[in-house]
Amino acid sequence: MIKCLAVDDELLSLDLLEDNIRRVPFLQLAGRCSNAYEAMSIMLKEPVDLIFLDIQMPGLTGTQFVQSLAHRPMVIFITAYKKYALEGFELDVLDYLIKPVPFDRFLKAVNKAAEYHALKNATPAAAPQQEPNTDYFFVNVEYNLVKVVVSEISHIEGWKDYIKIYCCNEEKPLVTRLPIKVLMDRLPAGRFVRVHKSYIVAVDKIFAIRKNRIYIGRHIIPVSDSHREELFNIIGPQNLK
Repeated sequence: MIKCLAVDDELLSLDLLEDNIRRVPFLQLAGRCSNAYEAMSIMLKEPVDLIFLDIQMPGLTGTQFVQSLAHRPMVIFITAYKKYALEGFELDVLDYLIKPVPFDRFLKAVNKAAEYHALKNATPAAAPQQEPNTDYFFVNVEYNLVKVVVSEISHIEGWKDYIKIYCCNEEKPLVTRLPIKVLMDRLPAGRFVRVHKSYIVAVDKIFAIRKNRIYIGRHIIPVSDSHREELFNIIGPQNLK
């Protein structure tokens, strides 16, 4: 079960959201709130896995609320405004839904949340005392489980609901349905860095950095201002000039 909060200052929207949540068997509604402060109060009493969150609310907006959280659960924005989409995805939210939300679109978003939740909380059935393997992992590619050797990865690109994994020995990337944030958690710390909301790079595969661009082979990868400091902290603070 995924414990969730519904947060919206419009009563009709909140009622519809609660109805949609109760129609999904794996969602458990922990509370409904008309503002971010009520949501904070509930989250202090019990942990939640997922927040359905409006953006334009009095007092504290949805984006401000997400930014204030030290430990963020999964977030799906539900709003009447398209203009906040970029800001929402910069915050690594799982999805961004525009009101009125058809139930099939709502279901697509919560299925994505279920996949992320399952991957995040999965533990190996065998050899539970062993450390997770950092040399390779498997991903689903066109109904096949494909082995990905970590040392061969040059970079990863987020692409809609999928990611593209670029390997040095492959001409074409491996395309799999997986949130980029989940894959980042799988990769060994220090060897990979997120440089953009849509890009992860292998530090040892970087050929050059010029302004806000990384060069890896024939690929040019953007570096966002919000991830620039993290990049240079890994490759060497003395280079941040």
